Amino acid sequence: MRLLCVRRLAPLLVLGLGASVTLAADPPALLGDTHREALERIAAAAEADNDAYERLRELCDRFGHRLSGSAALESAIDWAVGELAEDGLDARKEPVTVAKWVRGAESAALTHPRAQPLAVLGLGMSAPTPPGGVEAEVVAVGSLDALRALPEGALTGKIILVDQPFTDYGETVPIRSQTAIEGARRGAVAALIRSVTSESLNTPHTGAIRYVDDVKAIPAAALSPEHAALLHRLYDAGQRPRVRLSLASERLPDATSYNVVADLKGREKPEEIVLLGCHLDSWDVGQGAQDDGAGCVLVWHAASLLKAQGLTPRRTVRVVLYTNEENGLAGGRAYAADHAAELDNHVVAIESDTGNGRVLGMNVDLQASLETAARQRAQGLLWELSNALLPYGAGVFTQGGSGADIWPLTEAGVPGLGVDHDTTDYWPIHHTEADTFEKIKLDDLRYNLGVITMTAYLLAEHPERLVNPVGAPPPRRRR
Repeated sequence: MRLLCVRRLAPLLVLGLGASVTLAADPPALLGDTHREALERIAAAAEADNDAYERLRELCDRFGHRLSGSAALESAIDWAVGELAEDGLDARKEPVTVAKWVRGAESAALTHPRAQPLAVLGLGMSAPTPPGGVEAEVVAVGSLDALRALPEGALTGKIILVDQPFTDYGETVPIRSQTAIEGARRGAVAALIRSVTSESLNTPHTGAIRYVDDVKAIPAAALSPEHAALLHRLYDAGQRPRVRLSLASERLPDATSYNVVADLKGREKPEEIVLLGCHLDSWDVGQGAQDDGAGCVLVWHAASLLKAQGLTPRRTVRVVLYTNEENGLAGGRAYAADHAAELDNHVVAIESDTGNGRVLGMNVDLQASLETAARQRAQGLLWELSNALLPYGAGVFTQGGSGADIWPLTEAGVPGLGVDHDTTDYWPIHHTEADTFEKIKLDDLRYNLGVITMTAYLLAEHPERLVNPVGAPPPRRRR
């Protein structure tokens, strides 16, 4: 066994211990005999499951990467609807208008003080360079804050490089979205960043950037950490490095894509929904196996496993495979808008979008405006859930960060749970050509399937909701 980190869900402190998916001899008594039997069945079925692995293999190898607006994504969506229906779920498509951006040919090279190709990926939604590229002297800084400290005009005619080391994703990723804006405000003709990753083998990582209306949209790309560091050293040594950058990207008219929605209808309260979400789109590099193909087959097969085992819970378990998470989040917004009339009946939204590392616990978002009594009650139910997952090493709950696609739901008051995977092996391949199927570990996929299925079942079967809808009477106290 290995001791996991201890984190706080105020006022609750939860400790998780690593373990196999096999049911512990003495699960918490509060689950009751009925839940114990169900969890045993889920654990056994997940431990023997090959279907999720094979579905992920087909998704990756048959369709490849799946950027919004691409034929590959739309083919994968149609395939998923058919496969979900074969599993006995009520599956359909819901239209979403999405951005369409095409990468095109791209390259970067050091031209002074010597010639060397650079490992580069254009950032998603980047403006193109002029035909033939742009060549300029590089100004290197070590952080986004250092860039912001430069005066107006300091970068006129230059390429800005932000070589900021990775700490954690949330702290580091703003360099991706902000460098082009801040650089252009100071006169830069292009922007380069150090790829957002914890480790590297000279691998560049893509990801979305954004522009603002009152600032010129300059081309932007990510270098491998090694090549970003090289340019920074040359700059610090007074070598005045020059780089030629060429990006032939193109922004095309918006396209129609689809969210995939599939229901396992509840036996007693079918109008109440436990949502399991992921995103089916990916960046246009690699195969999108970890991001987020694994998340998709996990939430999909959680519902399929319950169906196959005859474990139909009280409430409906709804699987949503969102579109356009990577370069727009239009799928998440569209779902919330399309289902606005039934959001009070969304009991919880759960998202899996950090790969296939073993689940450690959940990241919890509860509406900030909840009254004290309602918050304490919700935390009490989460305590029950965390204790149910402790024997599997997945009982560490922390506050905040449930997920991007379900964010519009949590903003509307729906409780959110983000599946907290071990991301040790995730960030080094995230948004790269290396995000491919062979990185998926079958044992971890089975383990994660068991944990996510248990979570969905317990929340869909529990007599009480985490949070009551607005205007609902308080629940009667359980005996």
